[in-house]
Amino acid sequence: MEREVHSGKAWLETLLTLMGLTAQVKVEQNQSDSDESPECWLTIDETQLTPQQINILLGEQGSGIDAIQYLANTLINLSVEPKEQRGYTVELNGYRLKRQEELTIWAQEVVQQVRQTGREVEMSPLSSAERRQIHTLLKDVQDLETESRGQEPDRRLVVKLR
Repeated sequence: MEREVHSGKAWLETLLTLMGLTAQVKVEQNQSDSDESPECWLTIDETQLTPQQINILLGEQGSGIDAIQYLANTLINLSVEPKEQRGYTVELNGYRLKRQEELTIWAQEVVQQVRQTGREVEMSPLSSAERRQIHTLLKDVQDLETESRGQEPDRRLVVKLR
């Protein structure tokens, strides 16, 4: 496990260097629910980055950091046994934490809407990581279920009564 964490940190620092950016990466490990693999947050230290560099890394509506996170999860786990794989969350400038809060509020609003109307609600397109976050947020809600429909890039998360 420790080797994979080090690989994640080294991979992201190498990527940043190849992009011409100087930044350290801090690693934080979280043990998620017992039925899921452990999660690792790779936080890019923005103190050496300019506001323009931060904006480029984040991309429009998080598309840049989502792409980096997708690559991290794909490439770092490529040579790892499935039971040893872990999820990597790439954080920069508090973006993931702010977005997680926004998604939580939005999910709560959708839950209320579904319960009030009795009709399913199809959410606007989200990245696969964000859809997974909402699936996880709502997995223990007894009277609701979630599913993803459609094809990328227009895949949608649907919340409905069980």
